[in-house]
Amino acid sequence: MDHIAFGTSGWRGILCEEFTFANVRTVIRAIAEHVLAVGDGPKGLIVGYDTRFMGKRFALEAAKVLADAGIKAYLCDRDTPTPVISHAILEKKTAGAVNFTASHNPYNYNGIKFSPSWGGPALPETTRDIEQRANELLARTGGKGYCITGTPQTGLMSEINPRDSYLKALEGKVDFEAVAGMGCIAVNPLFGTGRGYLDVALLRRNATVRVINGHPDPYFGGYPPEPAELYIKDFISLVKSDPEIRLGLATDGDADRFGIVDGDGSYIEPNYIIALLLDYLVRVKGISGGVARSVATSHLVDAVAARHGVQVYETPVGFKYVGELISQDRIIIGGEESAGLSIRGHVPEKDGILACLLVAEMVAREGRSLRELLERLYSQVGRFVTRRENITLSPELDAGFSDRMKSIPAEFAGLKVARIVTVDGTKCILEDGGWLLFRKSGTEPVVRLYGEASSEEKLNAIMGAGKGFILA
Repeated sequence: MDHIAFGTSGWRGILCEEFTFANVRTVIRAIAEHVLAVGDGPKGLIVGYDTRFMGKRFALEAAKVLADAGIKAYLCDRDTPTPVISHAILEKKTAGAVNFTASHNPYNYNGIKFSPSWGGPALPETTRDIEQRANELLARTGGKGYCITGTPQTGLMSEINPRDSYLKALEGKVDFEAVAGMGCIAVNPLFGTGRGYLDVALLRRNATVRVINGHPDPYFGGYPPEPAELYIKDFISLVKSDPEIRLGLATDGDADRFGIVDGDGSYIEPNYIIALLLDYLVRVKGISGGVARSVATSHLVDAVAARHGVQVYETPVGFKYVGELISQDRIIIGGEESAGLSIRGHVPEKDGILACLLVAEMVAREGRSLRELLERLYSQVGRFVTRRENITLSPELDAGFSDRMKSIPAEFAGLKVARIVTVDGTKCILEDGGWLLFRKSGTEPVVRLYGEASSEEKLNAIMGAGKGFILA
C-alpha cells in the first residue's frame, strides 16, 4: 500500500487488502509519533477493539508498537464500545485511545480510530498530522511499513476493564427507576460490543429485558452491523409479534449508534429521535442550553429549538464537531442523522447505549408510544419528512461535479432556492423551508443526496429534481 487516507471516522480498509498488520503498525507508529510530538506520551493510550475478525490480535500488535515508542498501552480486556473507551480516556486522563473498529461497516472491513485526550473523535488537523506521518513512513520504507526492531520496555502494557465505571456514570444521567417500571424492553446489540452493556445496565436496575443477537459474531449475522431498518428485520418482527414488548433498542457494531423500534414494530428514524429527546430534555427535565446537529440532519430539530428558545449550531458531517461543542459545555444535546447522539455532561462522542436508555426513559415518563409523541410534536411545530439517497456518478459526471455545484439552479420542483449553505457540501434551502443537500463522497464516485419537506409528495418532487440536476 502506498497511501494512508483518513476519513470522517479514522482510517478504514478491507481486511487482508488495505487493512494488514504492516499498515496497522504504520498507522499506530504515526499515532505514537503524533502523541509524542504534542507532549502527551507519558499519559499513555487506551487500546480497544470491537468484535471483528482478529480485533484483539490487532489491538495486541498496536500495544506492542506503542510500547516500542515508549508509550504505555492500556489494553481493554474484551471488545469494548466506542463511547466506553471515550469515558475511560477522560477518567484515566490518558493521551487518548486507539480503537480498532469499522463501526457499522460490513464484516470484511476494519479500521483504526484515534481519539485524543479530550475524549471525542480526532479533529481534522490531528488526523492530517497522523496521515502525513504514516505516509512519510511508508515512503521511507518503500511501502513496506513500520516494523518493530527493538525490545519494548517492560511495564508499558497493562489490561483494563472500563465497563463498571462507565455503567456507574450512566446512573446520574438516566432515570432507571422509571425505565424499570415500563414493562418489557427488547435489546439488540447486533452481535457487537453493546452486549453486556445496554442489557446489563437495564437488568441491574430490575428492568424486564429480551435480548436478541447477543453473542459475538465477526460476520454480524451476514448483514452490516448497522441498526437501520433494512438490517434489523428480525428485531422489528420480534417487537411487532410480542405484545409484552414496549420498546426495541438496538446498537451498532461498536455501540456508538442507535436504532429504535416502537412497541408496534415501527422503526423510528434517528432524525426524529434527536428532536424528540431535545423536546423531552427541555420540557420535562428542565435542562437549558443549545443544540447541535449536522448539516444533513432534520430541521425538525430547529423547529423544536425555536419553540423552546434554544440556539442551534449547524456543524459539518462528523460527530467530532458535535463532540467539540459538548466538551465546551455549549449544548445540552447534539446529534446527526446517521444515529449519533450525546448529551451535556457525558462523553463528547456518540453513544448508542446512552441514546437508547434516554429514549426508554422518555417513553416511560411520558406514558406514550414514540409514534404518539412524534404526532404530538408535529401538531406543535409542523411535519418534517426526510430522506437520503446515494447517486453513483459516471466518470464524466464525477469529473464535472465541482463545476456543477457552482451553477445551482434558481429553483427545484417549482420552489425557489432562498439561500445556499456550504458548511459541508452544498445545501439549498427552499422558499417553503424544505431543503436539498449535495455531498460528494471522498472515497468513491457517489453523491449523497439529502432532502426534507413537509410531506412525502413534496419530498418526492424535490428529491427527483435534485437527482435530475446531478445526472443531467
